[in-house]
Amino acid sequence: MSKDYLIVSKKILPDYLDKVIEARNLLENHEAETITEAAQKAGISRNTFYKYKDSVYDTETGISSRHAVFSLILKDEKKALSSVLNCFSSHAISIVTISQSIPIGGKANVLVSLDISAMTCTVDELTAALKKIPSVRKVHLDAME
Repeated sequence: MSKDYLIVSKKILPDYLDKVIEARNLLENHEAETITEAAQKAGISRNTFYKYKDSVYDTETGISSRHAVFSLILKDEKKALSSVLNCFSSHAISIVTISQSIPIGGKANVLVSLDISAMTCTVDELTAALKKIPSVRKVHLDAME
């Protein structure tokens, strides 16, 4: 587990953090149709939900079911995509989906969604490793859950 995470008893945390988890569960279980409705049912503001929704997890879901979406711009070179895929593999990352555009102007756009639950590095370390690949022009983390 990354050094960015702590396991803390919820007895010492503010109640609103538990309510953020409750609101997220309401949305996932379709007991609330909108974030506004989920926040109201949980007794928190929408602002509180948005601020903490990606940072607070219960121990059942934890951070083990995380996914990430990266967009990359690669040079139009042989084995460019292969080098990126090897980087993911070397960090125990599974690819969920991948989409690559036709190379235009010497570059190709790639969108990759990943299962990072077993990842052996941090997201920052992965981004740095991708940027070190000679055929990678740009790396951007688009989303993470």
